[in-house]
Amino acid sequence: MALLNLSRLHLAFGHVPLLDGAAFALEASERAALIGRNGAGKSSLLKIMAGLEQPDDGDIQVQQGLRRVYVAQEPSFPEGCTVFEAVSLGLGDVLKLRQRYDALLQGSDAAAQATPGFNSELDRLHGQIDALDGWAWEARVQEALQRLHLSPEVPVAKLSGGTRKRVALAQALVSKPDVLLLDEPTNHLDLDAIEWLQDLLKDWRGALVFISHDRAFIDAVATRIVELDRGVLRSYPGAYSAFEQARERELEAQALANARADKLLAQEEVWVRKGVEARRTRSVSRIARLQALRQQRAQRRDQLGQVRLELDSGAPSGKIVAELQEVSLRHGADQAWLVRRFSSTILRGDKVGLIGPNGAGKTSLLRLILGQAEPTEGRVRRGTQLQVAYFDQMRAGLDLDATLADTISPGSEWIEINGTRKHVMGYLGDFLFAPERANSPVRTLAGGERNRLLLARLFALPANVLVLDEPTNDLDIDTLELLEELLQQYRGTVFLVSHDRRFVDAVVTSTIAWEGDPAMGGHAGLWREYEGGIEDWIVQRNRARTLQAQQATAQTASPTLGAQASVTGSGPTAATTAATASAPKRKLSYKEQRELDALPGLIDQLETEQREINAALADGALFATDLPRATALSQRSTAIEDELMTALERWEVLGSR
Repeated sequence: MALLNLSRLHLAFGHVPLLDGAAFALEASERAALIGRNGAGKSSLLKIMAGLEQPDDGDIQVQQGLRRVYVAQEPSFPEGCTVFEAVSLGLGDVLKLRQRYDALLQGSDAAAQATPGFNSELDRLHGQIDALDGWAWEARVQEALQRLHLSPEVPVAKLSGGTRKRVALAQALVSKPDVLLLDEPTNHLDLDAIEWLQDLLKDWRGALVFISHDRAFIDAVATRIVELDRGVLRSYPGAYSAFEQARERELEAQALANARADKLLAQEEVWVRKGVEARRTRSVSRIARLQALRQQRAQRRDQLGQVRLELDSGAPSGKIVAELQEVSLRHGADQAWLVRRFSSTILRGDKVGLIGPNGAGKTSLLRLILGQAEPTEGRVRRGTQLQVAYFDQMRAGLDLDATLADTISPGSEWIEINGTRKHVMGYLGDFLFAPERANSPVRTLAGGERNRLLLARLFALPANVLVLDEPTNDLDIDTLELLEELLQQYRGTVFLVSHDRRFVDAVVTSTIAWEGDPAMGGHAGLWREYEGGIEDWIVQRNRARTLQAQQATAQTASPTLGAQASVTGSGPTAATTAATASAPKRKLSYKEQRELDALPGLIDQLETEQREINAALADGALFATDLPRATALSQRSTAIEDELMTALERWEVLGSR
């Protein structure tokens, strides 16, 4: 039996129904990702599942005793509470039972204990506390705080958005719900926190429904994709990649069916408008069919249009945007270094991703690059004719009382993009804002709509340098994919701060990553630049961590025989590491230099081939339709692993010289 069953749900705000006969059933232990366009009604549906809101009509069946916990996009907490107190609120029912139980015991005397029903009430409370595992509630709270790396005594008001989201998750986890409902859980979380949350939710024993636009996160966590589209819920088993293929086929079939219906309606309209002779012979049944076709066409809800993105790249900047030489930065002599001895050259057209935990100093590094701050040490040379436009994740640049039209083009009804004059109403329409909303205040917009408005204002400015700080928060997947394509084609320079792995990998050409974790041998302010996106950085980071761990293990086992232990270690990488460490530095020969230059291309080619093979074998269908080819591809994938390891080890040896 389903834990939660929704059927024939209807919900409308204004004239457009958000839910139009929607149906959904949630089974135990499944993890459903709820996706859909901004404004489609996902958050409203999640609140209905949580019992916080009621639909206009429909049936909701909930299994008796089901514990449901909802975590909002922007969680709120009582004023003045600490982290421990905020997390403890997740045990509200347990705490009330404990208070009643303790009050009975503390206030009881011989006369009270002799009262009929005293012992039975005490036993009843004892049984309820047992069932909720409430005797050691403090230990449950401490365990949740440790798992989420939270300090219990810190006031919640002083926490960043990402840490507040962790507190809300801890509050939900301590209650041990049967159904966990999460609205955009990855917003404001850094990469490490997102990976931690992925692992946590994959091991979650209860049922889970979450709203997210992070495709990599959905792929890692979800066992089912549920799309809310034009008021109707459609379910697709499996990962997001499988959903994309199935949805594409459905939309093509739907477009074909609609085209046929429209053609038939047009033919019938022509027939009914024919001359007197035709009107004498027309049949009653055919007229009835025409009326039915008209009604079906009127009731059809076409798919919401796509955002039309166009970006004015302005006049080209100089070839060099910024050149940093051994740059360091800190605020005050007694403060930790935010940037330490970082060097880089950024050229016109580069698309640079900045990644690191919240508070690592990404904004400070950007300010150094763009000339808004001067380094404590080192030298920065900045390019000429830089026109910079900012996208602020906190939307601080939006005046909530201004209208949409004034936000885009204050004091004028026209804007100019790439030399073309455009009316502000038409421009807002490109970002899916209806003309009647142009004079509405910004505060009436939802989070995703505010992000769309901020993008609209950003793209209306002529700029050859774009700084995008978490532009993906609250944007739906369709808009994300269009924004990816636009940034790929953009001729200017892009600095992108985002924790959406797939979005970053699709846009950037290089990545500047924070690597100041002391546990991994880093120091405060350590930043390194890598070619490629987040996935490329993760591969290189994990490889370096593996080498460090092997070296540390060998040295711990026998400090005097460290080199020998490395050579005789568990794999060829350990041997290569020891050989590299002990070998004297020397200049590469011409042949070795050519080999070193060719290795990145070879590694990239092997990795591309491996990805293509994995994609072909992913759903297992090939083993059923063409077993010999599937077997051959599987064997080739194994061989590629060996070739990659050999190439990487050779690259390590040659590069160290």
